[in-house]
Amino acid sequence: MFRKILIANRGEIACRIISTARRLAVRTVAVYSDADADARHVRMADEAVHLGGSTARESYLVWRRIVDAARTTGAQAIHPGYGFLSENAEFAQACTDAGLVFIGPPPSAIAAMGSKSAAKTLMAQAGVPLVPGYHGDNNEPAFLAVEAERVGYPVLIKASAGGGGRGMRRVDRPEDFVDALASCRREAKASFGDDRVLVERYVTRPRHIEIQVFGDAHGNVIHLNERDCSVQRRHQKVLEESPAPGMSEARRAEMGAAAVAAAKAVGYVGAGTVEFVAEERYDGDIRAYFMEMNTRLQVEHPVTEAVTGIDLVEWQLRIADGEPLPLAQHDVALRGHAIEARICAENPDHGFLPATGRLAVMRWPEYVAFRRHRDDAWLPRVDSGFGEGDAVSPYYDSMIAKLIVWGEDRAMALARLDEALRDTHIVGPHNNVAFLRRVVRSRAFATADLDTALIERERAALFEAPPLPAEVVAAGVAAQLLAEDRALEDADPWSRRDAWRLYGQAQRRLDLECGGQPLAAVLTRRHDGAATLAVGAQSWPFGALARGGGRHDVQLGEHRHALAVYRDGARFALFADEGSALALALDRVADAVEHAADGGGLAAPMPGKVVSFLVAVGERVQRGQALAVIEAMKMEHTLHAPRDGVVAEFLYAAGDQVAEGGELLRLADAAAA
Repeated sequence: MFRKILIANRGEIACRIISTARRLAVRTVAVYSDADADARHVRMADEAVHLGGSTARESYLVWRRIVDAARTTGAQAIHPGYGFLSENAEFAQACTDAGLVFIGPPPSAIAAMGSKSAAKTLMAQAGVPLVPGYHGDNNEPAFLAVEAERVGYPVLIKASAGGGGRGMRRVDRPEDFVDALASCRREAKASFGDDRVLVERYVTRPRHIEIQVFGDAHGNVIHLNERDCSVQRRHQKVLEESPAPGMSEARRAEMGAAAVAAAKAVGYVGAGTVEFVAEERYDGDIRAYFMEMNTRLQVEHPVTEAVTGIDLVEWQLRIADGEPLPLAQHDVALRGHAIEARICAENPDHGFLPATGRLAVMRWPEYVAFRRHRDDAWLPRVDSGFGEGDAVSPYYDSMIAKLIVWGEDRAMALARLDEALRDTHIVGPHNNVAFLRRVVRSRAFATADLDTALIERERAALFEAPPLPAEVVAAGVAAQLLAEDRALEDADPWSRRDAWRLYGQAQRRLDLECGGQPLAAVLTRRHDGAATLAVGAQSWPFGALARGGGRHDVQLGEHRHALAVYRDGARFALFADEGSALALALDRVADAVEHAADGGGLAAPMPGKVVSFLVAVGERVQRGQALAVIEAMKMEHTLHAPRDGVVAEFLYAAGDQVAEGGELLRLADAAAA
């Protein structure tokens, strides 16, 4: 086994690799950018080497610095993780040329499968069904537009060297093709350094099913069953599970055999994933088309680990060190059901715009790390590249963590995931935890009515969820304030703020904002300790018992609530069994309203880089019209006019960095112009 490896990546996958390496007594070297100087993967590794600036192009994509770092530190091998350089054949070859082991497939296999176009050509020659489309090398816009017409709309433009949903656009009309192509290419270039694309027919109600394969240097290749990754937003996965619901043993064997054949065709070594887009036929059967092969470990690999009991990173290290596969195909187990939820810093209610900021609170349910023999396998597993107090930056993708559960069957796994998401508490940047819980509880997901448009189909249930009742929010804030009062009193008895009176009663008014609405409540306490809470014209007997760590047992009338409340300045984040809410002190609301009123133009909803403006100074625009494009977290986002008006001036230029809330352009009233 290697004595020391360098991990050419960051975040949760770097931490994940370090965990297995530590168990195998393999020392690790981390690399980091300016933005990641104090990141968790840097703190976990035995050594760390600085690469350069904050952007990926200045750091994690500069493979020469990474190779130099490995040689300087005495590392014997480089693990690329996923993303960044993991599917870069030139980087893999550079590792070999430098006398280092690349923990992944040979450069020839990456070259063959790393290009979606080349991979589809190879699969066509092998007789594997393909989605109709153009997979050749001619990337002239006019030619691709003609091919899109031939394939038939809607079409999907995809980055040839891409993955992770980046560099991908659905186009429904010919007149939108050229703009979508240009945007797709820019995003692909920024993410992968390659702007080539392919065009395919968009399959209606598609399911995304992938097969995990593993090969060794002795010619052996097996598959480790399938994963269903159909639940997606913006072409990026949200929930993944194994096995795929409704997958018959015959279909599993057929798709597994096709995946193994594809891997053998390119002399594959190490971990890889063969991806299929599947659609249900008129007879209820599933027809699967080869989509691509990812020549690396996948983000969702933990669900395969959970149902097979295999540590895939350990297999990667052992096979890269020359060992044969430890199991034959007939030895591969498939036990129970596992689901992974990707927890991201993003705002689902505003088009999943990525968010940044400090993780003031990050509390997980009781969990265990991956265990080889699956002891306590039902407990949630958390893979994360962040710790409480760390900050989510705008330079990389928005994933905070992965939450993985296992159950004896899918129903049990669903119940455990719902419970685990309920007990996941994150305060700071916007995040998708509450949204994920709504997806898990939705009829479509619960009944395995899956396709990549599930989120859009279930929009009414997923985006219009009722908030916590106002009285519950007020009760949670009151309970937290009382707990803070008691802590202060314990430290300084002269600062007592209890309700003792010689006669009469004490009142405390709570002026809050919740869900965009004002919330006023009055907490009344008598000298005998009895209390009531009033919201509007209603009043309830009130009692609160602090359990520590922000947890409270709250009695409101006849109903007892178990609440977790965390205070971050003027914000109170509340978590209950029925949902969560954020309450803000009214003085902070007034400041925010006053600041917003000062505006009159278009502000950036997140930090990023200005890609382009879509209008000119002096042009009249209408509310909702596309005005500008910014790039944040490796994806492009189109910003629209907040109102009617005339473009008065630009405050930034293409290529400039802009902070969250920065005004990009000013709008004048149309009448005044």
